[in-house]
Amino acid sequence: MRPASLFAVFVLAKIAMVAGRSLAASAWSPIALFWHDAAVVLVYAAADCALRSRPRIGWALYVALSFYAAINVPVARVLATPLTWPMLRATHGTIADSILYHLTWTNTLLLIALLAAAAIFPELLRRAPIRPVIAALAVCAVLGPVAASRVDTRGYERNAVTALVTTVLPMRSDARGEWRSQGFDRTRHADVSRFHGIARGRNIVVVSLESTAAQYLGVYGASPDPMPNLSALARQALVFEHAYAVYPESIKELYSILCSIYPAFRSRAEDYAAFPCDSVARSLATAGYRTALFHPGRFMYLGMEAVIRNRGFDTLADAGDIGGNRESSFGVDEPAAVTAMLKWIDQSPGRRFFLYYMPIAGHHPYESPVQGPFPAGDEFGRYRNALRYGDESLGRLIRGLQERGLSRETVWVILGDHGEAFGQHEGNFGHTFHLYDENVRVPFLIAAPGVIERQIRSRQVVSLIDTAPTLLDLAGLKSPASYQGRSVLDGEPRMAFFFADYSLGLLGLRDGSRKLIHDLGSGRSRLFDLENDPRENADIAARYPFETRWYAENLRNWIASR
Repeated sequence: MRPASLFAVFVLAKIAMVAGRSLAASAWSPIALFWHDAAVVLVYAAADCALRSRPRIGWALYVALSFYAAINVPVARVLATPLTWPMLRATHGTIADSILYHLTWTNTLLLIALLAAAAIFPELLRRAPIRPVIAALAVCAVLGPVAASRVDTRGYERNAVTALVTTVLPMRSDARGEWRSQGFDRTRHADVSRFHGIARGRNIVVVSLESTAAQYLGVYGASPDPMPNLSALARQALVFEHAYAVYPESIKELYSILCSIYPAFRSRAEDYAAFPCDSVARSLATAGYRTALFHPGRFMYLGMEAVIRNRGFDTLADAGDIGGNRESSFGVDEPAAVTAMLKWIDQSPGRRFFLYYMPIAGHHPYESPVQGPFPAGDEFGRYRNALRYGDESLGRLIRGLQERGLSRETVWVILGDHGEAFGQHEGNFGHTFHLYDENVRVPFLIAAPGVIERQIRSRQVVSLIDTAPTLLDLAGLKSPASYQGRSVLDGEPRMAFFFADYSLGLLGLRDGSRKLIHDLGSGRSRLFDLENDPRENADIAARYPFETRWYAENLRNWIASR
């Protein structure tokens, strides 16, 4: 009776999760969609049978599993995935505002309805014959992998339990081949080699914009423009049109930026203190630069301290050091951070500096202390208002350097740490779960007022793994041998690699106009031609089987080396 009731709860939860989603229809679809539920119930049934003499434990397990399934329904409806281990680790004070934002009446009522069903099912199914139920569940579980090979469930076969368990366990690739091979693209773009060493003797400022996808900015064609100060700076800049984040989350992306080493798949940022890193900040400090990182958020967030401590920064300042006029669960206001940075610059006039600024404007739930020009009734409008608020602080920093006579003595590198999605693809919201361009294509520009006199646009594919070698190249310094990226000024064609592991294990690359996304779990690959399909709607993998297999194998070789 309890196993049948638990399966009924899981089925109801799965239906609520996938309602409104477009999934492949096939005779195999029910088995492909519910085989994880069947497998978990079989394990529960075995435990329940073994504990027959202690029914209270069986009931406690039933209640716990039903409750956990219920709380995952609103999560999956918002994020298209049940809770995973990385998601659970992220749910603490620094994103409390984002969690409360989704505590709506609809989600609360769904939770209550599932719990009510879990209470009713044992009475409704108390006469259900156990043996036929177990036999049916066993058939479903055994045929599940076969069905999954025929139907793309997009990860919805996982239930609350298996989504958690599979993301705790390591996902490894047995590939061990070469991954640094050049792709199929041989296009050479604008020659920008003349900019080698333009930061020699100048200050360097890096601004890592939070959750900022390229496609939302005026620099990349968006209208209206949420960041006019950035667009003004870009008029005297080298603008890369196809720049990609390595990982769609801030902390491990920061490691790849500072160290030019790819982060490890399904690793904890807290462990990165022991990871090798020839930090660009240390190289610049050795060359005589004052170095500082300012972040109006909190360094304790998801292990950021392990990434930035002992990396060559003379000054590290977060929300606690900066103070501020306004606080949220995530940090303090951007104007306070700008004031603190300008004060730091004033402490040693005449000495070269390397300043790394990590604003938080743009982070969910996209709150701004001032009214912006965009409609505030939807998330995308609030997001653009948050970008505008951050842009105003960027403008204050630019003007602060101008007022100090440092404008022509400073080279700027502006980038986005990752993108942000607003449902451009079904179930794709936020930034951590998918590898579409809204998640990983980011702004990347080098501005040097007085040196770069006009805007120059490059269609070369580059990656944020290239940031540290580019900064050293601009400063006229040699990159350490450990770097896995290359200066964006060398002009050589390259592939950009990226991955996501918060839910499904996804690998991706961009090679010229081609982009591949590979699911490690299912083994499926999707290939897009972004020149003709910039919205990534048409999968052309079946038309190009050789390229698809080559890209997928290269990605498996790459991730196996992490």
